Amino acid sequence: MVNTVTQSTGENPFITLVVPCFNEEAALPLFYEEAIKALMLINKQYELIFVDDGSKDNTLTVLRGFADQDSRVHYISFSRNFGKEAAMLAGLKSSQGEYTVLLDADLQHQPALIPQMLEEAINNEFDCVVARRTRKGDARLRSFFAKRFYRLLSKFSDTEITDGAGDFRLMNKNYLGSLLQLGERNRFSKGLYPWLGFKTKFIEYENTPRIAGRSKWSFGKLFFYSLDGIMAFSTRLLSFASLIGVISFFSSVVLLILFILRKLIFGVDVDGWTTLVCLIVFFGGIILLAIGILGQYIARIYTEVKQRPHFIIREMR
Repeated sequence: MVNTVTQSTGENPFITLVVPCFNEEAALPLFYEEAIKALMLINKQYELIFVDDGSKDNTLTVLRGFADQDSRVHYISFSRNFGKEAAMLAGLKSSQGEYTVLLDADLQHQPALIPQMLEEAINNEFDCVVARRTRKGDARLRSFFAKRFYRLLSKFSDTEITDGAGDFRLMNKNYLGSLLQLGERNRFSKGLYPWLGFKTKFIEYENTPRIAGRSKWSFGKLFFYSLDGIMAFSTRLLSFASLIGVISFFSSVVLLILFILRKLIFGVDVDGWTTLVCLIVFFGGIILLAIGILGQYIARIYTEVKQRPHFIIREMR
C-alpha cells in the first residue's frame, strides 16, 4: 500500500495514541503498560496506533502480539525505514479519535501526562496541548547546539519555534485536520505545528532518560535535520548568499583601487603570486558557498516535484 492508511475500528474512539517506532523491541512492553495505565484514568474509549518504521529487530513481532491480545491496538509497518516524519504522518492519517496524542515509545514522552493534557484541552478549549521538556540531564554539548539552533531558526524564520516543544502533543480534530492538509514531502513538523497557529498550551515536564534501547538520533542526523528546518521555513539563506556576494564585489573593487594607487603613487608593483592565490581561494570559496546554498533549495524542489509517496506500507492491522 502506498501512502494510504484507513482503519475500520467500529465506533470512533475518544482518544488516539500515535506511536512511531524504530527498533523499540525492548521499550514497547514497558511503554504499553504505562500507556494503558494513563488511558484507564481517562475512562474513555481509546485506540493505540503503532507505526513500525522498518525496524530491524523484533518490533513488528511485539506489535502483532499487542494487536492479538487487545482489539484497541493497531499497527502499521513500512516496507523500509522512511524516517520519523513519515511514521508520524502515517499514524496521524490513521487516527480516528476526537483527540490525538503523538508520542515516542521510549518513555521520554511520559504517558502519565496525557490526562493532564486532555484536561487542559477540554476545560480551557485549547486546540493543541504541548508537553515541553526541560533540558535538564541532556549532554551539555547537545543542549548547547540545540539552543543555538532554535535561536538561529527564530532569527531566520518568520515562524516562532519554541525550544523544547517537540512532537509530544495532544491535538483536537480541527488542529489535526489542518496539519494533514500540509502535503509537502520535506516535512519539518517542529515548524509546521507553530505555523498552523491555533490556541496552544505548553506544559513543562522534567527530561527523563530512555527506558530501554538507544537513541536513533546521532549528532550528524540532528545537524542535517536542523538544516531541513532552516530550509523549510526560511529563504533568508539565499539573501545571505547574495549579501556575501555584494560585499565581496565591493571589497574587490576597493582592493583594486588600493593596488592602482600604490602603483601610481609609490611606483611599487603588487606582489602577484601570493595575492592572486589568496583572492582565488577566497572568492572561490564564496562562490561554492552560494552554489551550495542554492543547491540545497533546488534539491528540495526536486524532491517535491517528483511527488513520491511519504511511505509504503507492507502490513497493517
